[in-house]
Amino acid sequence: MGFETKKEVLEWYERQPRALTNEFIENIAWRDVKNYELNEKFVPVLLYMRDVEVLTDMYYSEMRRTPTGKDPYISKFMERWGIEEITHGEVINRFLNEAGYETGEKWKDQVHRSVSRFYKANTYLLTLLTNLIGKQFTATHMTFGAIHEMSTAQAYRRMMKMANHPVLTEIMTAIIREESAHSKFYANIAQIELKRSELSQKVARFIIGKFYKPVGQGSRPKKQTHYAIGTLFSGKEGLDWLDRNVTQKLQTLQGIYGLTKVTDTIARIQNKQFA
Repeated sequence: MGFETKKEVLEWYERQPRALTNEFIENIAWRDVKNYELNEKFVPVLLYMRDVEVLTDMYYSEMRRTPTGKDPYISKFMERWGIEEITHGEVINRFLNEAGYETGEKWKDQVHRSVSRFYKANTYLLTLLTNLIGKQFTATHMTFGAIHEMSTAQAYRRMMKMANHPVLTEIMTAIIREESAHSKFYANIAQIELKRSELSQKVARFIIGKFYKPVGQGSRPKKQTHYAIGTLFSGKEGLDWLDRNVTQKLQTLQGIYGLTKVTDTIARIQNKQFA
């Protein structure tokens, strides 16, 4: 699917139906959650997924202060994207509660309070930097967005496959549908922005090559990130899965060919996990 303008990409995205509608959520067989076994090793991973999703509003707030976030097409996308991401977190949290892992009424506040001051300060400085670079940084923002959404969707696919819990599978399938739409939006906008100039390509390639971290790392402690990756993407099979579904797709973007930062980073984490 090729797009010539950001307007076309936004119009495509707005035609995509919500998967996690209120009706869908109400009709999930919540009472059946406890009828199926959930391996406890997946609980920290689900908590990690939940936290990353609900912290989207923090990222959205920072992005709105940059030229990227002020772009009318990207801004319009992010209004819906932010709502969908938080809904993902809320549904995962309810699943955990139904499975017997109580999280408390103020779990969202607790998640936000747990973000370190260092991470917040670092994010603020990054926002200042992107404002200095200006619109040339939009390609980098969108490429990072594509990487994170692709990675997230693959994490959900792995969770669905490995946990083999019917109700969780239903939830993950719906979340993946929305994450896939997010991925396509980011990737197509990234492609449009990258094609505009070699400078945008060089900036994106340099920043990703030097500073890429797995989605959630920073806002969540590194050990939690490594646990989630080690659980879902262990061994050669897990690494090949990510390489095929994230790295190789990323390499189709203008100027990003041959960049293996995502695969290399996950491989290093695997080595640390099992050293």
